[in-house]
Amino acid sequence: MFKPKSKSSLDDSTAGSTSIIGAGTTITGNVLSNGDIRIDGVIKGNLVAKAKILIGAEGIIEGDIDGKQADVLGKVTGKIKVADLLYLHGQAIVDGDIYAGKLQIEPTASFNGQCHMGANVVDLIAITERANAVNE
Repeated sequence: MFKPKSKSSLDDSTAGSTSIIGAGTTITGNVLSNGDIRIDGVIKGNLVAKAKILIGAEGIIEGDIDGKQADVLGKVTGKIKVADLLYLHGQAIVDGDIYAGKLQIEPTASFNGQCHMGANVVDLIAITERANAVNE
């Protein structure tokens, strides 16, 4: 009567979804999202998303971010790795290194750290991390 879904079909069905971590919510630990994710609360841990990341004006990330594309309006303390466009809006505060294919920063945003840009940089980081994981 009911057929169990295969793992690949489960991944496909969540790819278009959006997860929201609302204001007043604090998550301690790493977060992995297959779809888009919006953060208006606090994450104390690393965030990995296979799609777009949006950190709202009240959102706070205390850890590293890895995603395809990201818009930051809140505060990030940690390394940000984005394969495509990283956009720092409004009163965004980033304390940490940035690795991005493209970067756009509004004049009111604050960024303290090193910036590495271009598609080659993002690919090189991924290769280096895979090599380090194999050696550990």
